[in-house]
Amino acid sequence: MMLETIDLAPRIGTEIRADAAALLSGEHAAQIREVLGGRGLVLFRELNLDDRQQVAFARTLGDVMNQGEDHIYKVTLDKTVTKTAEYLLGTFFWHIDGTTDAIPSRASLLSARRLSETGGRTEWANTYAAYEDLPQGEKDTVAGLRVVHSAETIERAARPDFTEEDVADWRTRPVRSHPLVWTHASGRKSLVLGATASHVEGFEPDESRALLDHLLERATQAQYVYQHEWHVGDLVIWDNTGTMHRVDPYSADSGRMMHRTTLVGEEPLA
Repeated sequence: MMLETIDLAPRIGTEIRADAAALLSGEHAAQIREVLGGRGLVLFRELNLDDRQQVAFARTLGDVMNQGEDHIYKVTLDKTVTKTAEYLLGTFFWHIDGTTDAIPSRASLLSARRLSETGGRTEWANTYAAYEDLPQGEKDTVAGLRVVHSAETIERAARPDFTEEDVADWRTRPVRSHPLVWTHASGRKSLVLGATASHVEGFEPDESRALLDHLLERATQAQYVYQHEWHVGDLVIWDNTGTMHRVDPYSADSGRMMHRTTLVGEEPLA
């Protein structure tokens, strides 16, 4: 029996209607992965899984990364809960998770536990569709280009009051050069962009920034973007290999709390 699906936006996002028992059984995992790959994002409204169920559901879809406590990473700006809260300021900017890793994560499952009164809406952009719609001349221009990604680049954008000690810490983290166009094992191609992108190799700084800004603007046009207004209990899964995401800024004392489980990457960014 196939699950009921409802598309959320023209080029990205599908809501799936199912109860927890059906999802935890694993019988629908293949369909969910297929929808995820094709649409970039899957939404389950007010599913209200607890942490144990969320991790169990994630395991039906792939291998789970060892992050956080019992595979649950708490996404909050509350420093008493998450020591890396300042790093999460970078999530206010368009980004792909794991661009400083050799193999970015496959996907993430994010559930809403507490919401902020203002801000906190999350947006995703389909980087497959954005590439597919580029004029052929632009595809020819970006073919073969490589972009350097670093934590320092996104941190500088997110924290203008940084110190020399901050910079020294950022520079201990990996820096990666990746293709601007990711050719996947499936044969499909997607753009690799976002606030971790420092520069295009071999380009002058102004030329590099102009190209990256132009592509980011194209990739985040309304037809490629789904904007989600959270309700407590919502669960969203996104394909980290074919989307970017960002969250509307919210206050550090808002109490906003999201629980994330991440799936291990399945193909190198090459």
